[in-house]
Amino acid sequence: MPIKTIPLRDFEIGDKKRLTLITGPCVIENLDHALSTCETLKEICESLDISFIYKSSFDKANRSSVDSYRGPGLEEGLNILDKVKTTFNVPVFTDIHLPEHAEPVSQVCEIMQIPAFLCRQTDLLLAAGKTKSIINVKKGQFMAPWDMKNVVEKIASTGNKKIILTDRGTSFGYNNLVSDMRAIPIMQELGYPVCFDATHSVQLPGGLGSSSGGQREFIPVLAKAAVASGCNLLYMESHNSPQNALCDKTSVIDFKDLKPLLRTLVQIYNLA
Repeated sequence: MPIKTIPLRDFEIGDKKRLTLITGPCVIENLDHALSTCETLKEICESLDISFIYKSSFDKANRSSVDSYRGPGLEEGLNILDKVKTTFNVPVFTDIHLPEHAEPVSQVCEIMQIPAFLCRQTDLLLAAGKTKSIINVKKGQFMAPWDMKNVVEKIASTGNKKIILTDRGTSFGYNNLVSDMRAIPIMQELGYPVCFDATHSVQLPGGLGSSSGGQREFIPVLAKAAVASGCNLLYMESHNSPQNALCDKTSVIDFKDLKPLLRTLVQIYNLA
């Protein structure tokens, strides 16, 4: 089935379009950090002719521990994302967890994300779809790629067909994930662009007891494999100082490693 093309700003997402990268810190830490990280990431993407979408979460509602930092919350988080968007003229992206988040997020973000654990929540999917924003849905770690057909149909029932599907690994025993690259072409058969999340796919869920672990060294391996397999977008959370990140410090990619990896990924993408 031909893949739908989704227009966004001055670029398009879909088959035979230039590589799109969704990147940024896992969680919004503060305004200054958001502005500085976006500035650097925009420069990196522009230098490599990559379409750039800035991502950061206002609330990490599924942290392992009650003591983990969750983010600044909806109101402050959206104010920060709006400042990032207007300062650097880039599309911004965040996730929602409740149906009532959809409308306020749509006023700031051109793309909203349904987290993997919530991808079957009908009320959440319908609320997101009704905003007419671009909806990125992560495939649950517990789901087969072909079962995303039901998710797509729920969103499309609102009349919104601006849908992106993201693979972020599949549960593989306890505290581990495995990435099956067959999921990319299987989900593309549903007719929508498919993204691969190379940083959440290296997580070890709950692997540190009160937080998730991660194997950062495998990000390049999985990212190259996904791009070679034909994904339409790449999702990699990044941080200027991973050891000090307030979320996912073991699985975000360091800014210093991002540009050389992207240079290789663009070459593979263009060949694929």
